[in-house]
Amino acid sequence: MRAILTMTALLTCVATASAQTPAALDQLKTVAERTDYQETSHYQDVVDFVNAVAKAAPKKVFLTTFGETNEKRALPLAVIGAANATPQAVRATNKIRVYIQGNIHGGEVEGKESAQILIRELAQGKHEDWLKTMVFLIAPIYNADGNEKWALNNRGPQHGPMGGQGQRPNAQGLDLNRDHMKLDSPEAHAFVKLMNDYDPHVAMDLHTTNGSRHAYMLTYAPPLNQSTDPAIIDLLRKEWLPWVTRTIHDKYNWDYYYYGNTGGGGRRGGGGDAPQERAWRTFDNRPRFNNNYVGLRNRIAVLSEAFAYASFKDRVLATSRFVEENLNFVNSNAAKIRKIVADADSKQIVGTRLGLRAQMARGEMVDILMGETTQEKHPVDGHTMELRKDDVKNPVKMVEYGTFEATETERVPSAYYLPANLTGAIANLRAHGVRTTTLAKPTTVQVEEFQITGNTVAQRPFEGHSERTLEGKWVPVERELPAGTIVIDVKQPLGRLGFYLIEPRSDDGLADWNLLDSVLGEGVTVYPIVRSRN
Repeated sequence: MRAILTMTALLTCVATASAQTPAALDQLKTVAERTDYQETSHYQDVVDFVNAVAKAAPKKVFLTTFGETNEKRALPLAVIGAANATPQAVRATNKIRVYIQGNIHGGEVEGKESAQILIRELAQGKHEDWLKTMVFLIAPIYNADGNEKWALNNRGPQHGPMGGQGQRPNAQGLDLNRDHMKLDSPEAHAFVKLMNDYDPHVAMDLHTTNGSRHAYMLTYAPPLNQSTDPAIIDLLRKEWLPWVTRTIHDKYNWDYYYYGNTGGGGRRGGGGDAPQERAWRTFDNRPRFNNNYVGLRNRIAVLSEAFAYASFKDRVLATSRFVEENLNFVNSNAAKIRKIVADADSKQIVGTRLGLRAQMARGEMVDILMGETTQEKHPVDGHTMELRKDDVKNPVKMVEYGTFEATETERVPSAYYLPANLTGAIANLRAHGVRTTTLAKPTTVQVEEFQITGNTVAQRPFEGHSERTLEGKWVPVERELPAGTIVIDVKQPLGRLGFYLIEPRSDDGLADWNLLDSVLGEGVTVYPIVRSRN
């Protein structure tokens, strides 16, 4: 049985490795490379690999940890481009901070393998020009527990790795890519702490897709939440991602495109389209998803999805090429990226209206490249696998539903006031990094309270919760707030995130995720949190 490496043991390994005779970096191979892409890495393989790289390049690669999993595995983080691995050293570089994460779903291993290769390449001195503008925070194995729940067919008909891979959820049975708002897992707490400590300008989340048999080697998505700062979305959709797509096609003749699936509309609807309409639909807009959450924090997020039915080797290569061209864009546009992020942090949102609920927006008719697959039997257990036909690219015209439009908006107040007994909600807000203050004495204020006219709980549990939906309206009242009341000033960099968490009609907030259930039982007619009138 493979040992679980604790944080202390991992850091001890790094310190010991740095003192030893460096190995030649070109001799270091990942498990995937060593096995000609028949196998993927276990957790200990990843730890051994990054330790070996740090040993061979002790002044270039600094290895630390940023948290622990449910089963107490340390989460390794390689820091490259700073004087050491501390948040202070990383921030002091004044470079664009880039966070790259693999394996949020334990069976989607391509990002894990690509991230290891990138760490080695940076240690070898490749891409030295990047280090003039960027410092890297690379977390190759985020869902380390799920990675160890091994099976040959965890990914259904996906073509390899033939030795199997991990499972989608973590050891708690949670989908970590649904946990960015409620923070039920230690992994999610580790991630938001990393975001607060290192504050990356750019975050890349590397996945492997399921679903449609299209002809793209990789699909991608920017933040999809309708309340994301528009300048972030414009940069990604109008410049960044189109440039990456063109560059990869020109270099490799590989087609990449926005994430989507064909078929009927999902939970989020299709903007009123008829059920029989063929369309290319993206996924969910809610910030429980990594790319949407990062965008709501005023940071630039890019999600990638390698195509499941390409070969394992091609999936890793498609991911690495995508990462490389994204980083080339960042390197050439560092000043612009820095300004967009700073402007988003300082933008005045109080008094504006932001969306709390949304539906997919009907877009233009586009040509989507559809493909075909052939079937093979797995060489070990005989289950059916599918492999893309490289020579099949059929353009099919269909409506694109790639963005979201708000179906409900709300005015952003200047402040929220939380009773001190809402300890779970307050802890959640603080964990996200939302700044709070405390009233030192009783204060009478003119506020608004949300008067509840509807209060329903989903019959079907999701991720261990029965999501709650409130209905009602804000009305003006006068309140005496006791000493100890928690105040959230919305005029702060994470004002958008605080707004989305606190508003009672939010589709992904504190009320939705049952963090206010102790004060929202049957017969309750007023939401416990009040807000300013201005």
